[in-house]
Amino acid sequence: MNEVTLLAFAAVALIGIATPGPTVLLALTNGSRYGLKRALPGMVGAVLSDFVLIGAVALGLGALLAASEFWFSVVKWLGAGYLAFLGIMMLRSKGSLEVSEAVAGASSSVAIFLKSFLVAVTNPKGYLFFSAFLPQFITPDLPQAPQYVMLALVFAAIDFMVMFAYALLGSRAMHLLKRRGALWLDRICGGALLALAGSLAFYRRAAN
Repeated sequence: MNEVTLLAFAAVALIGIATPGPTVLLALTNGSRYGLKRALPGMVGAVLSDFVLIGAVALGLGALLAASEFWFSVVKWLGAGYLAFLGIMMLRSKGSLEVSEAVAGASSSVAIFLKSFLVAVTNPKGYLFFSAFLPQFITPDLPQAPQYVMLALVFAAIDFMVMFAYALLGSRAMHLLKRRGALWLDRICGGALLALAGSLAFYRRAAN
């Protein structure tokens, strides 16, 4: 794998990551609700999920989901259900700009971390995407494990930077928006997560 291949991979990855998806929306809402610092555990959870997904694909899980309707459906419905749950919670939120002690306790660093991590690892699209995407940048006649590690590190770094930018945008926007603006941001992101849950529920495994 040469530098040109890595740059091409990074460019394509940046486009894919910057397009708003579940983890990016969570970074935006976490930044707006809790501030940039408290949004960091969510970014770490999403980055860890990148390594899990790419590692799983390297070990053949992506191929299993592509071949098995049963396991594909299991992961799909888990992911759709969790996205729907998060979307409903956002739609029911009060849009508060202040984090009380009670909210801080309910929205601990561990909880914020788990939300982003679980959203990613329960999405079968991620496994199928990496299964189709990563092999295009792997040199077959070279050891594959180091190549997968390198691609995972590049992807995770870009993912973190994009989420950091969205979380920063959310935290800065809340300084300018009043409570009503915060309420509408929660409504928009909640609706977007529900829409993503719906699209995942209707997503079909490609026929072999």
